[in-house]
Amino acid sequence: MNLFYNKQGIGDTLLVVLQDIELGNRTFETKKNVTRIFDEKSNVTAGYNIFNASTLLAVEGNGPIKLTEELISEVNRVLSDNGFTETIEVDLSPKFVVGYVQEKEKHPNADKLNICKVDVGTETLQIVCGAPNVEAGQKVVVAKVGAVMPSGLVIKDAELRGVASSGMICSAKELALPNAPQEKGILVLEENAKIGEPFTS
Repeated sequence: MNLFYNKQGIGDTLLVVLQDIELGNRTFETKKNVTRIFDEKSNVTAGYNIFNASTLLAVEGNGPIKLTEELISEVNRVLSDNGFTETIEVDLSPKFVVGYVQEKEKHPNADKLNICKVDVGTETLQIVCGAPNVEAGQKVVVAKVGAVMPSGLVIKDAELRGVASSGMICSAKELALPNAPQEKGILVLEENAKIGEPFTS
């Protein structure tokens, strides 16, 4: 789940994004200040638009909004007050963490891609990476599925040239770090970085 708010850009509307659904199946249901976006065939909820958001809950910012238990509780209260019965549950674990590249092998269908096995503390992820400097044995920054990059890109499970990829190994530029080098390449962390710890710039 991700929340987006940009009062100047789109007005006083909080966008609650739960998951992707096919555009052709997308339909809407509006009750009072809330519109639910859902799949007409499966009834799976893609998200909600909460209108007049600043009058209904404490929300401020410009772009992705940091998720907290208090904010999720407020969103659920607004949904209930507006006649919706669904309760949103969220994984609040850190989405940017220190990872350790255990293995790297060439992608069978793409010269410039590598398949990496990356230990992020709680699990080992398979991540397809195109950075020229990625190597086994490195400590790196991993954006896990559900992370929102500074550019607004939401990290999702993907398939790159036929190989599954869950997450992204990040460059300093992608993380919008100050003085990030312009040349391509992931950010390699110091040896003492702890695997699985949250990465904060």
